[in-house]
Amino acid sequence: MNKNIETFIGCDCEYSDADIVIFGAPYDCTTSFRPGTRFASKAIRSDSYGIETYSPYQDRDLLDSKVFDAGDLELGFGDPVPVLDMIEDFTSRILQDNKIPLMIGGEHLVTLGAVRAAAKKFNDLHIIHFDAHADIRDEYLGAKLSHATVIRRVWDILGDNRIFQFGIRSGDRTEFLWAKGHINMTKFNFDGLDKVVESLAGKPVYFTIDLDILDPSVFPGTGTPEAGGVTFTELLGAINKVSRLNIVGCDLNELSPIYDHSGVSTAVACKVLRELLLALRNKQ
Repeated sequence: MNKNIETFIGCDCEYSDADIVIFGAPYDCTTSFRPGTRFASKAIRSDSYGIETYSPYQDRDLLDSKVFDAGDLELGFGDPVPVLDMIEDFTSRILQDNKIPLMIGGEHLVTLGAVRAAAKKFNDLHIIHFDAHADIRDEYLGAKLSHATVIRRVWDILGDNRIFQFGIRSGDRTEFLWAKGHINMTKFNFDGLDKVVESLAGKPVYFTIDLDILDPSVFPGTGTPEAGGVTFTELLGAINKVSRLNIVGCDLNELSPIYDHSGVSTAVACKVLRELLLALRNKQ
């Protein structure tokens, strides 16, 4: 692979040397409220040069990491089936080379393609999911493949008791009722995360972060903002806990930069991505 022309700050090593591979999945065709997440990965790369490679939170520097930025996949518009296939194929290639894929969405549906690839390599795959929304409808507006159904489609692959959700504060009533018998949902915050991390020690884990878990006062630039979210420092603390696990793949999604003309939301996303990369480095 050739590195992208414009990389996320500090992420410009060669593919052969990399432990982690970043790539963008600029797709938002099933977004039901406010589209725009297709612009996230490019905005994050561009604005990353407004932050430092060094993290005072972790006392680590991206310049000491081995991260390759592969750029954005060229995804079509409309039909999500070929889009998910392309994401799955690209993620599989990274996993086959024993590297950690880190995808920048895009709407949350893109997670399904990456999870499909991870589940084929790791039989005992588990999911940790940070989000404001449950995303476990069986269908939405007649569609089985949607940003509102993505975790339900992940459950179709993994089955009961292998998905752990945190920060959920929005969803249809039927989603919350269905969750009680099939997945582990923590509403509003990260309560119980320590116990989940302890229970998943040694197991392969895919980690998906929907940035709208953050309160809109911190992160207004998203398609479906939900009041009552977590703070930036709470999210960083939770990321550091999850990073102790055997993370085999991860993603960061749902930034819509066009809805925050101040640029603050993109700056927040850049910093979350930096901290996630450095937290993952902790286990290299």
